[in-house]
Amino acid sequence: MIVALAGGVGGAKLSQGIARAIDPHSLTVIVNTADDFDLLGLRICPDLDTVMYTLAGISDPVQGWGVAGDTTRTLQAIAAFGEAPWFRLGDRDVATHVLRTARLRAGEDLGSVTHGLAQALGIRSHILPMSNYPVSTIVHTDDGSLEFQEYFVARRQADDVIGLSYLGVEDAIAHPATIRALRDAETVVVCPSNPFVSVGPILAVPGMKRALDQSRAFKVAVSPIIGGNAVKGPAAKMMATLGHDVSALGIARLYAGLVDALVIDHADAVLAAPIGELGLRVLVTQSVMGGPADRERFAREMLAWVDDIR
Repeated sequence: MIVALAGGVGGAKLSQGIARAIDPHSLTVIVNTADDFDLLGLRICPDLDTVMYTLAGISDPVQGWGVAGDTTRTLQAIAAFGEAPWFRLGDRDVATHVLRTARLRAGEDLGSVTHGLAQALGIRSHILPMSNYPVSTIVHTDDGSLEFQEYFVARRQADDVIGLSYLGVEDAIAHPATIRALRDAETVVVCPSNPFVSVGPILAVPGMKRALDQSRAFKVAVSPIIGGNAVKGPAAKMMATLGHDVSALGIARLYAGLVDALVIDHADAVLAAPIGELGLRVLVTQSVMGGPADRERFAREMLAWVDDIR
């Protein structure tokens, strides 16, 4: 069994590639939920939905999130009443949030709700929230502390991040199935997701890092930094303002002791030796993933390499 730790578009892309490369029933994706929030009375779970839509094959291929070909008539109608929502929601996307919110209010937990939505979309892999308990990423800037979506969407990541905290994480409990999955996994993949706001919250949930440390699985991470830049999102700028080297080597230093290996792009081949000096195995390949077939190509290459090492 393969377990992926994922958040954002990069995590969703690689999760889809793995699901195409193996029996999809053998994949469990543990997803960050620390950027979840409420909008217009609805519970929004951006990373869960991005992974879900991508595995279902219905995600917007340009944006990487949302539903392909979705309309925004609901938001247009809301705007006509004088409200101007700052977070874009497509109409099919709204249906997801309406059902999720209704089921949560009826007493289902987030894991159960996610399972039901994923099954309805024909997804055969297992998608798990990191916890059923609410956790919120707080971004600390020179202008004060911001909720993650205010920083990420409303302010378009313009602020320099000088610190991060995960509100409520001390009281959270890892989803029970995540601990079992990590215990039983043969391979754990840390997707090319932002290490601070996607992977960081997952590892901060009590019991999660211990379960990963105790797992006998081979653990491999994929660098989200290529040639000194992030493939998507604010990871590179965040690394710089938080005092880290913005490179695949910087990623290796963050994950050293947590994983056994790191996958880097050909653009960073010169860094393979210093990364190896940290005690990590290194795969150098084309790590920028295009469409579904290319994601599968990358996943097959990575997993074959892991099998050879094992």
